[in-house]
Amino acid sequence: MTPNAREVSVTKVDESAFEVRVDERALHGRANKRLLEIMAKHLGVPKSKVFIVKGAKTRDKIIEVVS
Repeated sequence: MTPNAREVSVTKVDESAFEVRVDERALHGRANKRLLEIMAKHLGVPKSKVFIVKGAKTRDKIIEVVS
């Protein structure tokens, strides 16, 4: 994840990895919240189904999508 980007983008790196640019600063969890919104929209699932499993305070994160 790249916080404070000018534009939002999601780029698939490989089968299970994405590079996500977030248009929110990494302050008080705002970038993480925005990341979950962006990934939910990109994957076509409700925001309530996307969670950060690991890496809440780092740029590299593991997210989980539950069905």
